[in-house]
Amino acid sequence: MHGRSTAAELRERGREVRQQVPRSSHAGFQAAPDRADPLEILAEQDRTRVPELVPIRYGRMSVSPFAFFRGQAAVMAADLATTPTTAITAQLCGDAHLANFGTFATPERRMIYDINDFDETLPGPVEWDLKRLCASLVIVARHRGFDDEVGADAVRSAVRTYRTQMGRLADADVLDVWYASVEAEEIMEQLGSRVVDGELEADAPAAARKLFDHAQRRTSRQAARKLTEVVDGEVRFREDPPILSRAAMPADRLERVSHYLEEYRESLPSYRHQLLSRFEVLDSARRVVGVGSVGTRAYVVLLHGRDGDDPLILQVKEAGPSVLEKHLGANPHPPAGRRVVEGQRLMQSATDLFLGWLSAPGPDGQERDYYVRQFRDMKGSVDLERISPTRLVVYAGLCGHLLAAAHARSGEPAEIAGYLGAGNRFDRSLVAFSQDYADLNETDHARLVEAVEDGRIDAEVGV
Repeated sequence: MHGRSTAAELRERGREVRQQVPRSSHAGFQAAPDRADPLEILAEQDRTRVPELVPIRYGRMSVSPFAFFRGQAAVMAADLATTPTTAITAQLCGDAHLANFGTFATPERRMIYDINDFDETLPGPVEWDLKRLCASLVIVARHRGFDDEVGADAVRSAVRTYRTQMGRLADADVLDVWYASVEAEEIMEQLGSRVVDGELEADAPAAARKLFDHAQRRTSRQAARKLTEVVDGEVRFREDPPILSRAAMPADRLERVSHYLEEYRESLPSYRHQLLSRFEVLDSARRVVGVGSVGTRAYVVLLHGRDGDDPLILQVKEAGPSVLEKHLGANPHPPAGRRVVEGQRLMQSATDLFLGWLSAPGPDGQERDYYVRQFRDMKGSVDLERISPTRLVVYAGLCGHLLAAAHARSGEPAEIAGYLGAGNRFDRSLVAFSQDYADLNETDHARLVEAVEDGRIDAEVGV
């Protein structure tokens, strides 16, 4: 009987990959001569989106190079496909930029920090996620007006932490890798230690505590208070077009949403069917979300349990093909909603109790795929508009740590560790890559702004 490869054998296999794809080959980025027009790539996505919402997407993306980067995952996927690529694979986030990490609650009501966006998840080469994360660090540093060395330090922090964490996970028990998580209180302890060591400002723990306390209040109950009203004795979503709109839904919206939930119910473990059956649908509305997601179909559903003071708000969000599929192959877990859910379950240390998927005809009669999750369940994130240089570098390390754990759950951590090695050669390469890609992203953003200003692209700014 053939046994599994040992950790030592996997490390050696990772080192052998350097012969085909040297770590230095990842340094820098130069756009291919036949590079696809980034605005055409974005326009291709628009063809399947809600037409009246597309200008909001471009309005949000035009605000800054970082806002543009948040919405251009398809552009970067096409660019990464032209770079030296290893065959060392794991489940990828597919959109692992800095703003897609945050807090949420586990089913046991612990608050943890992890990757929180999986719309583009797909198996692929681990360095693709790392490159997107690192590029976002340089872009955010520039957005905040920091000098180039801050962005470089942030990249080094993320890659060094990813590399060292992967080395630890390479020697860990399988279940220890699977159970690894970062809780809010653990972050508080680490921040306190860094303040004592002089690495962070004295008020860093207080800022983190404020973030966690705010996130802890972000529940269905809080969302219901903010987003609903009582009309003629009935609780319903408060109209706030175009962000939140009941009017954008068809007249049979409650019947349609109830059918959606019946389909979605089948994707849940059977023991959760009983839990879902205790809730009754009260209302639904269309909600505009995110930056890159604007224009995809996203709905919120208001349910109540024992009575109107026992709310649950679910988000039903359209799942299309991953931007990576064109370059890495077809979705291994169709339909697309299942791809998102299975990828999330593989990468996160804990997942939403209500996470599931469905396929159903939309209001236009076209069959579409969706995934479902709680709209708010202690979700929160670092305010990147106010982050300081030292906190950006520390936060980059946390994101690198979390990405390593996510990749280790589905990949071979020893093989990844063997490729990265103990030195900083790969770290240096990604600093050079990220700086070059940030330059290109600024050029692409400027082209979008120009297209908006001369009327070639319709954009609604400030929505």
